[in-house]
Amino acid sequence: MYGDASEQTSWPSGKPSLARGAGQHVLVLAGEPDIAELLATTLELAGYRITLTGAAVEALVHLDALRFDLLVVDADLPDLAGLGAAGRPVIAHRPPVLYLTAYDSLDRLLPELGLGEKDYVAKPFRVAEVLTRMLLLLRAADPGRRPDRRPDRAPGYGDLVLDDTLCRARRGARNLDLTPAEYRLLRHLLVNAHRVLSKEQISRYVWGDFRGDNAIEQLVSRLRRKVDRDAPVLIHTRRGFGYWLGRADAAG
Repeated sequence: MYGDASEQTSWPSGKPSLARGAGQHVLVLAGEPDIAELLATTLELAGYRITLTGAAVEALVHLDALRFDLLVVDADLPDLAGLGAAGRPVIAHRPPVLYLTAYDSLDRLLPELGLGEKDYVAKPFRVAEVLTRMLLLLRAADPGRRPDRRPDRAPGYGDLVLDDTLCRARRGARNLDLTPAEYRLLRHLLVNAHRVLSKEQISRYVWGDFRGDNAIEQLVSRLRRKVDRDAPVLIHTRRGFGYWLGRADAAG
């Protein structure tokens, strides 16, 4: 079975911490919901910026429009094999790619993507190995990059800003006194501004597993009392779907 997201946050006493990113932008191509959710949650917690897609054609569009530092591909995605050269976007920047595959070699993997450095992790995979191989590919692709460098811009929205170095948040001039769970929730909402996140997505990001018994509602309610004391209101409910962050008048 695949390692869960909580595996990457810490080890039991005596074990080393897992490899972490430094704000690199990673495109994750995975069609199976469990794998996609595990990768997106784990890699965000490990310090990466994530764009997630479940279709190879859509991934090529993203690659044509944006510059990514790394591509993580579930090689068992059905439409990989049917992706031909005709009509696909031209990829100007070719990031390294990490394949997640049940095969023992890369011979059967799609060659048409024509990406740069390649590596693979055999499925079922462990989160620790995925993170380590990602870091090795990134270092090989950009040997001059300092491994501890962080993105220039902290996560934020308007006057709501996080400081990941000190794990603090403020809105305008007012510091927010957040618990660790509230901080993780706010960060997840900020990184996914104007995107509705389900209760399960939030729960797995905040705690590493799914929690019922109104745990998410209570957590969101506590965070709202701290964040939305000032106008405009930024945390919203999409009934039956989940929660999202942003100005309501900018959502349309």
